[in-house]
Amino acid sequence: MNETIWRTGPFTGRLWSDAAEILARVGELRFLAELADGTLDPGVFVHYIQQDEFYLANYSRAMAVLASRAPTSDAAEFWAGSASSAVAEEKILHEQLLGDERLSGHSVPEVPSATTRGYMYTLLAACAYEPYEVGAAAVLPCFWIYADVGRRLAGRATEIADHPYGQWVMEYGDPAFAEATQRAIDVVEEAAAAATEPVRERMREVFLDASRYEELFWDAAHRRESWSL
Repeated sequence: MNETIWRTGPFTGRLWSDAAEILARVGELRFLAELADGTLDPGVFVHYIQQDEFYLANYSRAMAVLASRAPTSDAAEFWAGSASSAVAEEKILHEQLLGDERLSGHSVPEVPSATTRGYMYTLLAACAYEPYEVGAAAVLPCFWIYADVGRRLAGRATEIADHPYGQWVMEYGDPAFAEATQRAIDVVEEAAAAATEPVRERMREVFLDASRYEELFWDAAHRRESWSL
């Protein structure tokens, strides 16, 4: 899974290469394999969708913080637009998905799981308290890995119209999402070019941390991980 169709620069190309082991494990996740062939337990998918909703509310906040700290108007506009659409578009998708009778009647988690909490708070901290460039690198895997997974699943999921999770696959395999992902890659490459070497190293660290959380997020959903005191 480490090969890429994306246009990268020296820094972002290195990030994708450095994440190769994580990306390979993502490609082997049971959650994604079962989602692609339509055999994923509906209760697991509902659990995932609700955890994703918890996460996206905070992902949107993280990008709003980036927009306020961005060094250029173009970058600020991109992050602000992404912050706005992240919740609005996903909320519509989630409502449509959960409106499917095949997914009705399943219990919904009331609070974020431990993995969801760890991921969303890690991103918020990076965007609010570390250099702008570090925050930008931290939010990139959510764009990049989702888009890459969506592209691959779209090729594996057959008969999308009758597929129980076909709408999710279509959303993340959509060319518009790929275009937004490419813009995010470009913005991070631009940020890295203006950063010092210590900041670039920290960008690499948070990118790998967030990539690992992407892997853990799907695995936790498959296990229906819960938060208990």
